[in-house]
Amino acid sequence: MNTIRIIGGKWRRRILHFPDSAGLRPTPDRVRETLFNWLGQDLSGLTCLDLFSGSGALGFEAASRGAAKVVMAEIVPPVLRALEENSRLLNASDQVEIVRTDAVRFVSSLRTTGFRFDVLFLDPPFKQGWLDRLSPLYRKFLSKTEHSTLSPKAR
Repeated sequence: MNTIRIIGGKWRRRILHFPDSAGLRPTPDRVRETLFNWLGQDLSGLTCLDLFSGSGALGFEAASRGAAKVVMAEIVPPVLRALEENSRLLNASDQVEIVRTDAVRFVSSLRTTGFRFDVLFLDPPFKQGWLDRLSPLYRKFLSKTEHSTLSPKAR
């Protein structure tokens, strides 16, 4: 088992475990620190989608910093089980929803529900074409808030 550490918010310094899995590389502490400095330390009231959750580093970090709802999407069964166990460990069920699903299928299903997210964490496996497949769909599920910023390529 591998570990990550929550770096801010109510679960600061908590250690979470996740299994080895092909292509799974958790977002390093330093990168998360920079990201959350940019987003702001307090995500109260925001809804977040962690589309390739993997270790859960970004989604749990957002929940720790007060996000009202974090949906974590993952398809690999052992990784999914670790996310569920970490959610139980943190008693995060009120804030965190973990969904076993393919990213494109999940995002496509959002069109019918009309549900929108304020923040999207998107860190897919390298060189598998995920960004090209998902970029046409971003606008359909992101709210227009100060936190929802699309890269120039996605616009």
